[in-house]
Amino acid sequence: MRRRIQLIVLLSCLLLGFTAHAESGPGLALTDPLALRALDGGTDRGIGLAQMLDPARAAPITNDTLFALPAMAPIRDAMEREFADYLHRHQTNDPGNSIGIGPGYEVQLFDKAALTSPDTRFVLSGIVNRVDRAYVAPATCGEIRLIYRLTRIGGDGATPPRLPMTLNLVLRAKEPDNASLTCVDIARRWLAMADMNETGAQLAARLREPGGALASIRAANIDRIETNLQIAHIPKSDKRAFRTDYLQKVFRYDASSRLFRESPLENQIDRDRLLADAALGRAFKAWLLTPANLAALDRGTLLVPERYLATSSLAATPVGFAPSGLQPEFGLMRSDANGQGVFDTRDVVSALQKAAAGGSNLQNIRSPAGFARRLNDITCGGCHQIRGIGGFHFPGVDWMVETPSNVTTVPASPHFMGDQLRRRAIVMAIRDGKVSDFSRGFSDRPQTRGSNELAGTSLLDGWGATCYRRDAKQAVDKSFTSWTCAEGLACQQVGTDASSRIGMCFVR
Repeated sequence: MRRRIQLIVLLSCLLLGFTAHAESGPGLALTDPLALRALDGGTDRGIGLAQMLDPARAAPITNDTLFALPAMAPIRDAMEREFADYLHRHQTNDPGNSIGIGPGYEVQLFDKAALTSPDTRFVLSGIVNRVDRAYVAPATCGEIRLIYRLTRIGGDGATPPRLPMTLNLVLRAKEPDNASLTCVDIARRWLAMADMNETGAQLAARLREPGGALASIRAANIDRIETNLQIAHIPKSDKRAFRTDYLQKVFRYDASSRLFRESPLENQIDRDRLLADAALGRAFKAWLLTPANLAALDRGTLLVPERYLATSSLAATPVGFAPSGLQPEFGLMRSDANGQGVFDTRDVVSALQKAAAGGSNLQNIRSPAGFARRLNDITCGGCHQIRGIGGFHFPGVDWMVETPSNVTTVPASPHFMGDQLRRRAIVMAIRDGKVSDFSRGFSDRPQTRGSNELAGTSLLDGWGATCYRRDAKQAVDKSFTSWTCAEGLACQQVGTDASSRIGMCFVR
């Protein structure tokens, strides 16, 4: 079986115009199916969800038992409220719309009974190194993420076992008071995986032994749970276009109460509240357009204060390529003097001029359109709408199939794959004691620091890449001057909106 611990440098999906292309290399994500199976199992070295939440347990548990744990009660209750709210809003906004569970409905709602069913459980489907997020909390050296996929167990074998929901258990890479482990140690351990030849249970054991990349993972490291659920599916019909809605939530672990508490999503700007509360909207505009915060937004390292954030995100896919299709943060820009919004073109132009006068060298935001797009893709919902597999960036590996060693399913999205070079460069800098560059490009296009390795692929400028459509009558938008196509390809319109400047690279 070929080694599955890898930095997948060049990979994209045959999905929405992406070509299937892959090259393997040393990496920061564990996708070996048999190793994941061993780690999910009922051993004292396992890191299945049950063992992480309740270390005394020696075996996986089904979701009826999982959600009976006191720590999980707030998550169960919050999901109940979200389902009720989604149902109410759809019935109110479109009274003639039939919404329910299963075929025959115009809007097919996810069966929430599956969340707490004795016939489902969350299965470990991947482990992702996010030491590149050390800028959020330097003392913890970033994060390690255990990705679990909601899965049916048993059954007749004819029904697909994997359900459209992931649960992301986010761990601090280290505890701040643990002086015996440094960020350099963590970076070195993960990068050392490139030289490992083991697979399956042998690989799992080596990663968990002292000095292994997963040796420090334990329940005490838990920071939060992030959930992503396809709450509804709208099949294409004469009345409606195809659409799926993805609900995203975050629950931080409160060690004092031993409960997961519903929390604001990082950078998920609460558009509705900012528009409803004029004073709050003005405060947010003044805060964001200061030169320092604008520079952090440009770099992709901005952390928006919680007072401006929402506790849920509803992302729709597909969204098209027009700015109006990406919500909600594009909706903060006013298109005219009478339109709704927090920012207008003059606000952004003035802020850009002040930033330039102050010596800020902005790399991504160089126009109002670049500002709007960046404001969208720093959010949970906006990011998951861009180059995802449906509404997911890491659907993970399905090792519960009969022959997991032959799994060929792509475990992650083009956005995830295109970001691996940047992430690895950060981990290498930490290992070598150098200053890390935590900046990132747009979610649509990887940063140019990886342009040589990605050139000619759909992750950057090859067939299916996101690009900027030039208009002979207009100057090229400065935010998107590098969004070109490789030789022999042209940036062409996608969707029905001919006014959109964002397209995809196809054969001329």
